[in-house]
Amino acid sequence: MTTRLAAIGLGDLGRMQLDGVTAHPNAGVTVVAGSDVAANAREAFAAEYDAPVYADYEAMLDSEAIDAVTVVTPHTLHYEQTVACLERGLDVLLEKPMVTETGQAVDLVNRARQSDALLQIGYQRHLHPGYRAVRETVLGGDIGDVHMAACYLAQDWISGTRGTWRVDPALSGGGQLSDSGSHLLDALLWTTDSRAREVAAVMDDRDHAVDINTALSATLDGPGGPITASVGVSGDGTGFEESLVLWGTDGHLQFGHAGLTVFDGSGGEPDHREFDAGTYAEQTTKKVVAFLDAVEGRRDNPVPPEFGLRVTALTEAAYRARDSGETVDVTELVANAREEYGG
Repeated sequence: MTTRLAAIGLGDLGRMQLDGVTAHPNAGVTVVAGSDVAANAREAFAAEYDAPVYADYEAMLDSEAIDAVTVVTPHTLHYEQTVACLERGLDVLLEKPMVTETGQAVDLVNRARQSDALLQIGYQRHLHPGYRAVRETVLGGDIGDVHMAACYLAQDWISGTRGTWRVDPALSGGGQLSDSGSHLLDALLWTTDSRAREVAAVMDDRDHAVDINTALSATLDGPGGPITASVGVSGDGTGFEESLVLWGTDGHLQFGHAGLTVFDGSGGEPDHREFDAGTYAEQTTKKVVAFLDAVEGRRDNPVPPEFGLRVTALTEAAYRARDSGETVDVTELVANAREEYGG
């Protein structure tokens, strides 16, 4: 069976997803339509694909025969666009962050469950061999119960986003924490299979309209008990750096560009492994292929919406903590959202 795929959002990442998956020999997909509010994005799509292109995504959804949709648009638009797809019974690959409000995240989880539609969030670290090894190490008990975590992500984010929607809070919902930093929060929560309990935050916008640097102190609830976590995110770094360190009752691990090193606490030689995740474009293609495989029932959903809810709740709570100067109860935020939206 060939999946009829449409795209909402035809910017650089939206087209990268389509280009990679249509070139993949085992994807089993036909791009049947695209939608974007920007005329230049529509023109670029039309020049590459023999498919209709729309300025109005709802007109596309109502006019074309579609099985699945990719949504790669400004963050604050994700909710209404995904609701429109789920209401029509369409499977959705939703780019991160899932949404910008916890209530919206709860509602999308409920809608996906009730409609039986597949909703996958675009956190490609769930498919990264290194991060998968971190999660397997943690859940396998190799370092005991995790009780402490420290992680950071830094890149020259602001120089590439000036003048774009990413630095407009009305469209982005926030700065580097909710953009690239969202991947780091997901990696922390996913590899430790934890949920945030409470968070305190300080942020620096560095004379921009959105947050550039962020430091979070959080308590997470993990399978083995509470985890004290420290998170640092910078959008004014150089190159790209990312690191995760986890301490457990029986050892600790370090993961970054140099690979994964596991110290079992015995004092012996640590176990070190290196991984080749491929280029960013290759990781993006892998994410979309995994989505199509899940649509066709060849695999489970690699990033169910529940993980998007965990990240959204922690992110919204972090911004609230920044604004109030107080620690915010993340579990209460989620509980209030569930009371409003059900689930």
